[in-house]
Amino acid sequence: MIRVFRTSIFLISIYLTAIGSAASDTSLAMHGAPKYQGSFTHFSYADPAALQGGHLRLPAIGTFNSLNPFLVRGLPAKGLGFIYQSLLSRARDEPFSLYANLASNFEIASDRSWITYEIDKRAHFSDGTTLTVEDVLFSYETLRKSGRPNHRQYYSEVEKVEIPKANTIRFTFREDAGREMPLILSLMPIVSKKYFSKIPFQTTSLLPPVGSGPYRVTSLEAGRRIVYEKDPNFWGAPLPQYKGRYNFKKITFDYFRDQDIAFEALLAGDLDVFFENNPAKWAINNRILDRPIHRATIDLNLPAPMTALAFNTRKKIFKDPNVRKALSLVYDHKWVNKNLLHGLYTRTSSYFQDSQLASDGLPSGPELDLLKQFEDELPKSLFTEPFKLSETDGTGRNRRNLKAAKSLLEESGWIASGSGLNHQETGASFSFEILLRDQRHLKLLSSYKDSLRKLGIAAKLRLVDSANYQNRIGSYDFDMIVARWGQSLSPGNEQAFYWSSKAGNQPGSRNYPGINLKSVDFLVDRIARSETRNDLEASTRALDRVLLWKHFVIPLQHTNQQWLYHWPHIFLPKVTSLYGTGLDVWWDGTVDAPVKKTQ
Repeated sequence: MIRVFRTSIFLISIYLTAIGSAASDTSLAMHGAPKYQGSFTHFSYADPAALQGGHLRLPAIGTFNSLNPFLVRGLPAKGLGFIYQSLLSRARDEPFSLYANLASNFEIASDRSWITYEIDKRAHFSDGTTLTVEDVLFSYETLRKSGRPNHRQYYSEVEKVEIPKANTIRFTFREDAGREMPLILSLMPIVSKKYFSKIPFQTTSLLPPVGSGPYRVTSLEAGRRIVYEKDPNFWGAPLPQYKGRYNFKKITFDYFRDQDIAFEALLAGDLDVFFENNPAKWAINNRILDRPIHRATIDLNLPAPMTALAFNTRKKIFKDPNVRKALSLVYDHKWVNKNLLHGLYTRTSSYFQDSQLASDGLPSGPELDLLKQFEDELPKSLFTEPFKLSETDGTGRNRRNLKAAKSLLEESGWIASGSGLNHQETGASFSFEILLRDQRHLKLLSSYKDSLRKLGIAAKLRLVDSANYQNRIGSYDFDMIVARWGQSLSPGNEQAFYWSSKAGNQPGSRNYPGINLKSVDFLVDRIARSETRNDLEASTRALDRVLLWKHFVIPLQHTNQQWLYHWPHIFLPKVTSLYGTGLDVWWDGTVDAPVKKTQ
């Protein structure tokens, strides 16, 4: 057992340097020393001199109909994360380190089989009520029973909950829960038991919620606008992790039908910041030349997200890996990047792109040992060839790849006829729908649709509204979607939510392809249990290989940068985190400017 006290603030880190013991009396470290120790004053990516006050106006796309972000149904409003806090809080410039927050100190077993939190006596909700262990217990029980699928999955790993004494609560984990679970649980959002005793938790209400975070909702127009204001009595303001953060007095999200309309609002001065995700507009945009709008390019230092066309293998048409591989050959990234993306993107070739976690070459050593156990369900080429996405000439004709795709389809029983591509046994025609919610994808995928037509495949691009889209992907009612999986430098239990067979059978998970493989289940479990960094990297690279070689998705492209416009009164800190920049560290540089007197 390790007892950790707090002088100013302490951390628990996912880097484990020694099995069964802490690296020091102030931290529990995995794979190296934590960045912040002792009496640090602020996170390095926040500017402690940031001015306080002002009004930040931001865009949101679509609509919202709920202020409860913990349910599958409903479209929660932007910014609700500013209302809630967790027992420990995360630093964004480390792979995975957590710092004392609502819990002022904690006690944890050397084998991570249990953790006990002591709640900070200063902690309170925005309605003035004290935050207690009863709120923590209520949050755990409610989210485990009625929360989002990831909450239900994670918190089911708790075997027992006890309140050993006033103001403390202990969670004991199942034997096979994995060493990351104390950290996962420490990030549990804490909600008010009193508030939800009046409003049923499962109701998608628009009543302003009660939380313990730095902001609270002060007004809204349903589906169109939501306004947050800084809680003047925010209990956590003295903590060092909040120094230089959450600086604006007011934050407003205005909702727009699409990005183009939102950008016009920026030009008109109705918005302060705009994140650009259209490379064409970023590369060539003369609209801002006559305005004092600043452009900022921020590097990200995380594995690039896997953005891809995801097959729903629950559908009969996509059960055959050869079919999925054939459709992957047809995608011409070079043409898309040159003609539509201004050469600003790179083809994604790993689920853990641009990191030590990405597979490369042939499997060897511990990685090979892990994979050999599942040779019967893995393609032989995984062991004999480095994985490589198909190359194209960028002309848009893609003849060589179309020919190879045709051969693979014929091997799987799909034969070209006058009416298209039909299965030789069932006579079924090869047609499917790509479900979309972003209008820009219509243009990006039009060339792919045309290439499929050359094979006799009829692909329909269907654009639906956000609510319809969310309902359909939550119940896996689609053939193919554009999916996105972000990754950290310290993957863990979330991998099961992404890829495990259990998640694939659970509505609302992110296992969109419906993956159901023993090898994947084994590897995601091993990732969660890794006791050394070497074990973690070997298991993650092995998982990467399986996912790639099984062709569950058609990888698209990525850029590891943020592109944003901002008016000159909005200041950004010079140092950024691994995650880039975000509104929690910006400030209004004019709030203390002297008022000019009129003559």
